[in-house]
Amino acid sequence: MKPSRYLPKEITARSLELSNLQAEKRAKAARAEQSGMPRKKKGLGQHFLRKQSTVDNMIEKVIITPETSVMEIGCGDGFLTRAILAQTKCKQLRCFEIDHEWATFVRKAVTDPRLTIKLQNILDMNWAEELADGAPWVLLANLPYNITFPILFLLQKNKQLFQEGVVMVQEEVGQKIVSNYGRSYNPTSMFLQYHFVWQLMEKIEPGAFTPPPKVHSRLLYFKPRYDQAPIPHEEKFWAFLKLCFKSPRQTLRNNLKSTHYYTRPGLPESIMQLRAQQMSFDDFLQVWQVVGPQD
Repeated sequence: MKPSRYLPKEITARSLELSNLQAEKRAKAARAEQSGMPRKKKGLGQHFLRKQSTVDNMIEKVIITPETSVMEIGCGDGFLTRAILAQTKCKQLRCFEIDHEWATFVRKAVTDPRLTIKLQNILDMNWAEELADGAPWVLLANLPYNITFPILFLLQKNKQLFQEGVVMVQEEVGQKIVSNYGRSYNPTSMFLQYHFVWQLMEKIEPGAFTPPPKVHSRLLYFKPRYDQAPIPHEEKFWAFLKLCFKSPRQTLRNNLKSTHYYTRPGLPESIMQLRAQQMSFDDFLQVWQVVGPQD
């Protein structure tokens, strides 16, 4: 593309830059096609890990024996898949992939009989039905960032099927999951912490992926919890927490003022003057004992 003498220099330079980027994308697509590899789909959040030490850390964190069934969400081009099969003696590795092109590619490239790739949308499948035969599973996965929380909520609903696992998430999401105070702290933090033990692991730079995402990532270790005390009327309790965090910068008094909980007697003034992000999970449980449904 030749510069035009009728356009400002900055516009011409920007046009040249865009033209070069488009040409580079076309060249990459052509190289991928020639190599027999499918193209990566941005709409499916496909950022493939390329850092071997990160994969090693994921595998080393969990216990995998010859009796262990391993689950992977999204095989991509098989980078993590190959490592799991090469580094462990797992009984089986079951991978759920939504992209039929990459599923076909990995099926042809990896011939280990322990590997099963199922072409399935992880958000639509019946987890209990698909995973009943291998439970308890170890989950190792680089989660698509655009559906991380829907996957984690499904994991919670089916936590009895899992022994432990390591997942890759966006750095901001990882910090939110483990937070117990401040701006990142919210009802989702408490909900996931109530059902799982979480541990921050390695922080991963964008350059560890292809194509690189715009944000840093984080490995998170998890293990289901079964030692927590039951919460009376649990479903209503989580809905109550959302009301408490309706306006995070407001006090509990202001957030509850328009609800029926505000009229309940017995709430200490010291608690009502706090912001939700200043309160611990135990604080909320104590408030719930006062304002929650009385059996």
